[in-house]
Amino acid sequence: MAERTATIQRQTKETSISLTLNLDGSGETRLSTEVPFLEHMLDLFAKHGLFDLTVEADGDIEIDDHHTVEDIAICLGTAIRQALGDKKGIRRYGQAWVPMDESLGQVVLDLSNRPHLEFRADFPHATVGRFDTELVHEFFWKLALEARMNLHVILHYGRNTHHMIESLYKALGRALDEAVQIDPRVKSVPSSKGVL
Repeated sequence: MAERTATIQRQTKETSISLTLNLDGSGETRLSTEVPFLEHMLDLFAKHGLFDLTVEADGDIEIDDHHTVEDIAICLGTAIRQALGDKKGIRRYGQAWVPMDESLGQVVLDLSNRPHLEFRADFPHATVGRFDTELVHEFFWKLALEARMNLHVILHYGRNTHHMIESLYKALGRALDEAVQIDPRVKSVPSSKGVL
């Protein structure tokens, strides 16, 4: 089977993004985004999902990280959708529970072509380093929208904000890896509608 890859370029007055995703990779990353905490989270996502991910981003971080985080999520979601193609043979659903020390995160998703986000996570601090924690919701929402997935993100508990967010990105990688796997028993698209 050919590798399922996509390269996305996005250029706006606020950001310039180049992103390449290989769903059938080995967890290799090359990340240059000017947002160090996001790079750390994207590295965890790719490592735990066994995706190869390259991101080069230049954004208006002198204002804040919002546009860069948002546009990377848009590009990543678009890349997931494009790399999946017609979705024939995929498992479609994925779920993962990931403990990170005292924190427990869960992600459940459906590559349904019907975008929806349920985000049940509250963080005790507004920032991790210089990273604004409200951007975690922004990232997951834009990812769900552009990948056209039904995405449920649940933080069950935790104390350390870094650990809490980390558990969610690791769970995202593992849940997506499960959903994109090819099941040899599935001969077409895993939907009674015949299309996803």
